[in-house]
Amino acid sequence: MLPTLNSLPRVCLAATLLSTPSLHAGDVGALLEHPILAPTLPLAEVQAFAEARVLAMPKVSTLAEWERFAQQTRRDVLDKIVFRGEAARQWRDAATKVEWLETIEGGPGYHIKKVRYEAVPGMWIPALLYEPDARAEKIPVHLAVNGHEPTGKATPYIQLRCINLAKRGIATLNPEWFGKGQLRTESFEHSRMNQLDLCDVSGLAPFYLAMSRGLDLLLALPYADSRRVAVSGLSGGGWQTITISSLDPRVTLCNPVAGYSSFRTRAQFPTDLGDSEQQPNDLATVADYTHLTAMLAGRAALLTFNVKDTCCFASDHALAPLLEAAAPIFKLHGQPERLRSHVNYDPGTHNYEVDNREAFYRIVGAEFFPGDTKYPAREIPSDSEVKSAAQLEVALPADNRGFHELAVAASRDLPREPHLVERDPGAARAKLVDLVKFKPHAVAAERAGEEARGEVKAVFWKLRVGGTWRAPAVELARGTPKGTTLLVADNGRKSAAAEVEALLAGGQRVLALDPFYFGESMIGRQRDYLSALLVAAVGERPLGIQASEVAAVARWAGEEFKDGPVSLRAIGPRSSTFALVAAALERSAIGKLTLSEPLGSLREVIDGNWTVNEKPELFCFGLLKAFDVPQLKQLVGAERMQ
Repeated sequence: MLPTLNSLPRVCLAATLLSTPSLHAGDVGALLEHPILAPTLPLAEVQAFAEARVLAMPKVSTLAEWERFAQQTRRDVLDKIVFRGEAARQWRDAATKVEWLETIEGGPGYHIKKVRYEAVPGMWIPALLYEPDARAEKIPVHLAVNGHEPTGKATPYIQLRCINLAKRGIATLNPEWFGKGQLRTESFEHSRMNQLDLCDVSGLAPFYLAMSRGLDLLLALPYADSRRVAVSGLSGGGWQTITISSLDPRVTLCNPVAGYSSFRTRAQFPTDLGDSEQQPNDLATVADYTHLTAMLAGRAALLTFNVKDTCCFASDHALAPLLEAAAPIFKLHGQPERLRSHVNYDPGTHNYEVDNREAFYRIVGAEFFPGDTKYPAREIPSDSEVKSAAQLEVALPADNRGFHELAVAASRDLPREPHLVERDPGAARAKLVDLVKFKPHAVAAERAGEEARGEVKAVFWKLRVGGTWRAPAVELARGTPKGTTLLVADNGRKSAAAEVEALLAGGQRVLALDPFYFGESMIGRQRDYLSALLVAAVGERPLGIQASEVAAVARWAGEEFKDGPVSLRAIGPRSSTFALVAAALERSAIGKLTLSEPLGSLREVIDGNWTVNEKPELFCFGLLKAFDVPQLKQLVGAERMQ
């Protein structure tokens, strides 16, 4: 509790007024809260940044040129994105375990077999096989992939689609999707797949293997016709559909429903920004979703979108760029008619209801049963055959492993080279630069006003970093400063009034900065972490952008104020992490580094079972394999740590 003024000896009064931070915090807080950026600017910058980095479709004039490109792109996506990291490659090569369980009655003409299979060792997927009672020697097979329906495989429209295909003589496998239905547990939440990324293991790999091993299971059935293999799904199921169909040539017909759009479209329309699996690290540097759509050429595709879709991927903006990219390639194959599209108007919302299902049945008939006049194009009423979740439950091992358990296993013995910094600090810094995509940016500074409150003078700066990002900063000083401290905080500069006042009282000039994704530089929309994922998908890293901004501003501040290397003060675990990276890589402009509430180890991200939406920059791909916090501190140097 502060002493009252009357209780202080006169000789102490002046000193107390100057040294007690709370007496000045109101003025400092008001100055820190001064707006500098337009509220829409951070989102606009992310959109422009991402859109400019998405690969364009190649200019090809012959089928042979396209085939060379498509084959190389397919290999690159699988090798460099999907199966990135040693563990992911081991999962790809592991044998698939399949366990058939009970068979239950379906309805007229079909039955349902319960089955479970491993996507990766220890991660079991429950699934249902809708199997026609009477079968020809060879029949079509279909993989029904689900989206974000909480009820998973028990969702009525999913059951109706599977039932209808079984009644048409098609065997359908419907696997549960991660985080939904029977897998609706904390460990299977999609935002935890990024824990694997931190360990240098592609979190996308389990998603892909769940699909490809579902196809393995289907095609191992003795009656499966390998020339007639379909995949379909809504929303997240639509994303699964385009992903497996473009990358696995075994699929001969696909119907993604309201499930994806080009990365360029996603940058322009934030509603289209997908979860972690839809925006994996660096995918857009290898292939856009336009490329994946064109890679369906030579097979059959029906692209379905909804006209009033308020969730995502509305037809008015999502469909045209995909058709524009893919149509010339289907034409090169001499099969333009095999690329079809369907826009749903009734109900037109985010759905795979009867109008969309019947569009799918029609293309199935045209492709798999050409000339069969008995094939029904309309839905066969089957509502009375829809079953409860309990009836469709598939027994699973009690220790079924989700993303978190896989990440815990992958994080053991990391980092791999804990003594690299001691042995070769230059090589360690080069590796860190590559991992976080650090850039030595220049800064163009623009004064955005100034103000004085009491004895504190403030200058408001709009700092354009690298020609891309505008970082807002408030310069505060009282009297003649002895040095400069650059301050960053997890809760933004507005939260740091007490810390700033203490620094001012110590004779420091303070430059309070809000770097990318913090404070006034927040994206400013719901689920804004999706924009951070988009940045990683186009080949950059949020952690690297933040560290690069801090380092660049430190260099600028040293030149602007000419009082030697700046001190760097970071408040909170997130800011402390990018400050460590900045100080490790910028050794001239940044002098002393002070951290408040830092991480003791990056392993806390995994041990705490954190999700990417909470702290997106901490999930930097492969960082923990190479460095933990002690190694980053070594790169900074004990003499610079306070």
